[in-house]
Order: sequence, then C-alpha cells, then structure tokens
Amino acid sequence: MQSFIRFGLSTYVVALAYIQALHAQDTLRLTDLGYVPGSRANATGYVNKAMEICKKKSHPVLVFPNGRYDFWPQYAAEKMYYESNTDVIPLRRCPILIENQQGLVVDGQGSSFIYHDRMQPITIDKSKDITIRNIDIDWDIPLTAQAEVKAVTDQYIEIAIDTRESPYIIENDKLVFVGEGWKSAWWDAMEFDRNTRIVVPQTGDASCLGGNFGSYKAQELSYGLVRLIFPFKRRPAVGNMLVLRHSARDHAGVFVVNSKDVNFDHLNIYQTGGLGILSQFSEDLGFHSVQCVPNPNKNRWFCGHDDGLHFSNCKGKIEVDACKFQALMDDPINVHGTSVQVIEKQGPGKLLCKFMHPQSVGFNWAQLGDTIRFIENETMTTLARGTVRSFRPIDAELFEIAFRDSIPAALQKGDALENLTWTPEVWIHDSWFGSNRARGILLSTPKKSVIERNIFESSGSAILIAGDANEWFESGAVSDVLISYNEFKDACMTSPYQFSEGIISIYPEVPKLNYQTPFHRNIRIEHNDFRPYDFPVLYAKSVDKLDFTDNRIIRS
Repeated sequence: MQSFIRFGLSTYVVALAYIQALHAQDTLRLTDLGYVPGSRANATGYVNKAMEICKKKSHPVLVFPNGRYDFWPQYAAEKMYYESNTDVIPLRRCPILIENQQGLVVDGQGSSFIYHDRMQPITIDKSKDITIRNIDIDWDIPLTAQAEVKAVTDQYIEIAIDTRESPYIIENDKLVFVGEGWKSAWWDAMEFDRNTRIVVPQTGDASCLGGNFGSYKAQELSYGLVRLIFPFKRRPAVGNMLVLRHSARDHAGVFVVNSKDVNFDHLNIYQTGGLGILSQFSEDLGFHSVQCVPNPNKNRWFCGHDDGLHFSNCKGKIEVDACKFQALMDDPINVHGTSVQVIEKQGPGKLLCKFMHPQSVGFNWAQLGDTIRFIENETMTTLARGTVRSFRPIDAELFEIAFRDSIPAALQKGDALENLTWTPEVWIHDSWFGSNRARGILLSTPKKSVIERNIFESSGSAILIAGDANEWFESGAVSDVLISYNEFKDACMTSPYQFSEGIISIYPEVPKLNYQTPFHRNIRIEHNDFRPYDFPVLYAKSVDKLDFTDNRIIRS
C-alpha cells in the first residue's frame, strides 16, 4: 500500500514538472500535449489547450510537427461573427481560435490540416503580431464537387463523379451532394478545358449549360455515372471537367477581425466553405507565398468556394507577394469598404443608417474619431466629410451615428456614407492569377495602390476598379493607382462577368454621371504587356487623370 502511494506521488511530481516545463518554454509542440499526427483523432481540443498555454508565454511558437491533423466540430468554439460578403448564420464553428493573443507564431512545418463538416479552419480575433506559416488547408469531402463529361446528346449529358470524394444522392430527380453532417443540392457549373485547365471561353456567368438548366432531371446509370436529362441550350465538350457548385457561403477559410500585424507565409488553401482568407476591420496584413489553388496531390479542378483574399474595411498596409490563384469560384483578390445608406436625419449632427447588402451587416462600422465621407447617391459626388463622435448599433442592419459637427444640409435620405479611416494602402506584386470563375483583382480604396509584375490569365477582367453605393455597396473611390510591368495573357476577358468590359475595367456604378466631378482619379497604366485576341484592353468611365503609356499590345 505504501509503495503504491509512493509510486502515485512520484508520477504526479514528474507530470507536474513536465507541465511546468511546457509553460516555461516559448515553443510548444502539439505533440507535447499527446496528439498523434496521422491518427485522424480530433485535434480541436488539443489546440484549445495549446492556445491557453501560449497566452502565458512571452514569445509563443505553436508547432505542428509535419503530418496530418484532423479537425472535427466537437470541442470547436462557436462564435457569433458578422462576416463580410458571407451568409449570416447564428454561429461560426472555429476549431482554431486565436483570440486575444500577441506575438504568436503558428508553424505547421508543411502539415495538412484536414477539416470535417462545415467550419472555419482558422479564426484570428482581437490579436496582434500573429504569423501563420507552412500549413495546407483542405477537406477530405470538399464543399464543391466536380465531374467529367462522358457523353453529350441533344437530350442529355452524362457525367462521372468521384463518389469517394463527393458522395451524392438523387432526391426528387435532382443531384444532391452529401457530406459529414450536411447535404446540399447542385445549383451551378463551370466548365474547364481538359487540356489547358482554363475556363472554357464564352461560358462564365452566361453558364456553361445555358439558361433554365435547373429544370433537368437526374438519372443514375450506376453509382458515380449520372445522366442529366434536359435539352441544354449549351452543351459542354466530352472530356472536359465541370466544377459543380453547391452549398452555402457560410464560413471563411481564415477569418481575421479586429487584429493588427498579421502575416501568412507559405499557406496553401485548397478548399473552403466560403471566402479564402477574409480580413475585416484589421490593420497591416502580409501574404507571402499564399496559394489558393487545387490540391496538386488530388485530381481536383477546383479550389475555394468563393474569393481567394478578401479585404473588407481594413487599414494600414496590405502586401500580397508571390501568391498564386487558380480555379477559384470567385475573384482572387477583392479590396473594398462598405457603403451604408442614410435612412433618417435625427438632428443637426446625427443620422440613422442601414447596412444594405444582406451579406454585409452587423459591423462595428465606425469608431470615435473616424473620418466619414458623405456621398450624394445618384452622382456619387462628395458633399462633405465629418468626424465621428459616437456609433451605436440598433440591430444587425441599423445603427445611429453622431458627428462632431453638423451634417451637410444637402444630405438626403437614400444618400450614403463611407468610412475613409478604414481604407488601406495596397501592394500586389509578383503573383499569378490563373483561370478562375470571375475576375483577377477588384480594387476599391482611396489610398496608394500598386499592382506590378503580376501575370494574369483571368477568364474575366484582370483588374476591376469599381465602387458603388447602390447595388453591392462596396465603397472606395481610388485616387492613386499604379498598374505596371504586368503581363495580361490571352485567357483574359474570354468569358462574360459583371462589370468586365475590358481587360482593365474601370466601372464604378454611378447612376447619373457628373462630368465635372468624376468618381475615380489618378490611375496610371504603364509598361504592361497585353496579349488579347479580340477584346477591349481598357474600359473606363468617371475617371479624372487616366494615363495609359508605354504599354505593348500584341494580338494573340
């Protein structure tokens, strides 16, 4: 009995000393906590414990020794986040939650992080000086599917689906994909050429299957071989790949909010349930060798569910360096603010305002001292600027905002506000924009922006400079843009998408053009190579001081 007590006490002392040592070291390995890479056990609980330990370190480094780490919903934090350009849902599942951390480095050492069910792989909230590096993000059962076209007739097409990766059922004559805890009906498709891996020309948002194809009937010939019965107005080519879009846009791959000095290095995002990396109300962000591409170790023709890098209401400096984007189902990069609409004047210095787009609501949109631009809705001209005295949310859509000085008398119900404080400088360089569903870079910020030494093979416009307060409510009239030493290849502008009027399309939504006060200004396009075969190189409206000089245009 006494020996048993001595043995138990000795074990306890050793274990206590080991735990104290873990807390004392700056570097913590997840395997120190008992996780075995490749075991397919749920890593979420181990990461929760690791994050608590890291908060007590002065210079924490959390290492995932090279291997496979699986993340399941059990033990994942569930947080209420309003995420820009993302469906509003009650709670987001956050298996890796970096919250109130400072100086943290997360090093995956080339590991694969494999996720199950619908969740947000990495969330960074209210944190500073964070580095994420050497990680692959993927799903075994992805939230997008694909199929090879096997046969085409006037009355049907036949497609082959990898049922191990994308299991499905036929429900009410429709193709419905099923996964770990979810099922979702197929609702759209993109066709990729089997030889070039680019979006087939003249498809895009015109749909590679033509209009009204949703009236098809699905018939299973054998498991994995499905006949889609319908007189499709446009028919894909046998041997080409269809990316079958399904499911909602409900979680970002990585969500950065209310944070500063966040850097990503050698991060590969192979699949997501929404935007790739969404940065929102955050400051000073760096992206180095980030890839949003199909997993090269699998026979996939698709990457993320939507955008690659999305920046909403950020400030400071954004750098995108040596990144790659291919086969995304939306734009590789989108930088913008959020316009809000005036609902009511509540006094000389106070307004009731509303978030207008259903996927961009609930933000803490302004802070004390922020500079706000008052915008006349139809001409999009600036009426004045004001300084925020207070901001009070009423619900997800409505808020009250007060200013230090009087509101301009000309401001009316239906006009708009833009927060100029939360706008970033942007430097996008030495990156590759392959063939994706939509455009290449969407840019809407008044701060200095440089786009240089990139290669574009976008199926729509390579660069879109938009901005509006009427439809998407994505704000940001540009005032200093340099586009130089880029190569625009002949895949650009080969399929139709919204606002894609030229390889470089400057297309603000201005209902009533005011020629005395253009919306955008100071755009320089210099020393670029364009290789189109039959499309406009540049389209622009409502711009003051637009320079297009020393560019080469070579017809493909």
